Amino acid sequence: MLPALLAGCLTASPPPLGTTGATVGPSARLTNPWVPRLRRPSGLVVRRRVGFGSVARAAATKEDDEELEEGFPRLGNDGEDDYDHDHDPEIADIMGDYFDDPKKAQSRMEERIKKKRHKIVQAKTGSPDPMKVVFNKFDFSNSYIWFEFYHALLPKDVTLICDALRSWHVVGRLGGCNSMNMQLSQLPLDCQRPTYDVLEGANTTPTSFYNIGDLEIQDNLARVWVDIGIHEPLLLDILLNALTTINSDHVGIKQVQFGGSEFDNWSDDLKTEEAGYSVHKV
Repeated sequence: MLPALLAGCLTASPPPLGTTGATVGPSARLTNPWVPRLRRPSGLVVRRRVGFGSVARAAATKEDDEELEEGFPRLGNDGEDDYDHDHDPEIADIMGDYFDDPKKAQSRMEERIKKKRHKIVQAKTGSPDPMKVVFNKFDFSNSYIWFEFYHALLPKDVTLICDALRSWHVVGRLGGCNSMNMQLSQLPLDCQRPTYDVLEGANTTPTSFYNIGDLEIQDNLARVWVDIGIHEPLLLDILLNALTTINSDHVGIKQVQFGGSEFDNWSDDLKTEEAGYSVHKV
């Protein structure tokens, strides 16, 4: 019986494709409708060149139309393909010439960089001169820090100074500027595997930056009141290091004075915007 059955199976011809009793549409060409069709390698190359030239764009558009006609969805992020062409037509035009004349494209790119150098390379806007630092009976628990700038501050300069003071206060408030616990800084320079004693760090007397006032500005002068609470010179070093970079790279600071109830041309009577006075939250 078994040989007869096997013989019948081997001699029977398979049914022709598309004659299972149901109409097969284009979307049924895949055996598993959940598996997307992989794009041809040439299609990937063409797609990557979209935005580089009219020829490549036309080829990519033609292939996209063919895919839609076949009933298959597109793969990839179309929003990213045309990025260069949509956001910077000049770059797209230059890259389009690259395939035909690389030297010409390179020359055009160099010319573009020369014209827009001021936008591409940001020059330092600070001062080449170091800022002067003065201490005038500075009281850690109740004093002003005075600033003298070379010019009146722009809005972006005010934002930078406020952000620096706010960051300084937050780190100090959290006890991050405690000179009593500087285990890693005291290790030898050639130490390959630093170690940290958590018990020593936990038992160190904590330090906290108590309070800071608003930044007051009068033309090119500014001041901020601080209550550091504890005599902690490390806090002042950290602030001065930050101000040194701000002075050289961003905003020219002529002088910083710690302490004192008066400073140069500052007037407590000037409290209006017309007089150049403003207050900014730190």
